[in-house]
Amino acid sequence: MTTKTTTSLKPADVEKQWIVVDAQDAVVGRLATFIAMRLRGKHRPDYTPNVDCGDHVVVINADKVKFTGRKLDQKTYYWHTGHPGGVKERTAGKILAGRFPERVLEKAVERMLPKESPLARKQLTHLKLYNGAEHPHAAQNPQVVDFVSLNAKNSRSQ
Repeated sequence: MTTKTTTSLKPADVEKQWIVVDAQDAVVGRLATFIAMRLRGKHRPDYTPNVDCGDHVVVINADKVKFTGRKLDQKTYYWHTGHPGGVKERTAGKILAGRFPERVLEKAVERMLPKESPLARKQLTHLKLYNGAEHPHAAQNPQVVDFVSLNAKNSRSQ
């Protein structure tokens, strides 16, 4: 006889894993959805929305991500300085060519997590972005996830 009860995770019961994703030639939006799902824990069968049950995600080659279409020139990021008339803007191409290119992927993932939530802010701290192929998290024995080979649309050659 089957029971109709839903199990709910407790924070002490969660076993977090570490995964490494190579972002070389990966499409930004598809990669960000994959990372956001892993950070929240929605890939788990015992997912609980109010518990941090996601994994730690390490992304290498975050500066080598790709956009589809004309988003490199047309996608614009806005922010406000706090002064009157202080709205600033920058295109995705300028950010990728600039000093901190990993912020493109960081913003994409951040905007896919719930808004104004302490849990989402905590889950975002489990995302580690690195521009090169090296990362300092080898001691955690992370699993390597080949994101590009999961679907043909996940990569962009140009």
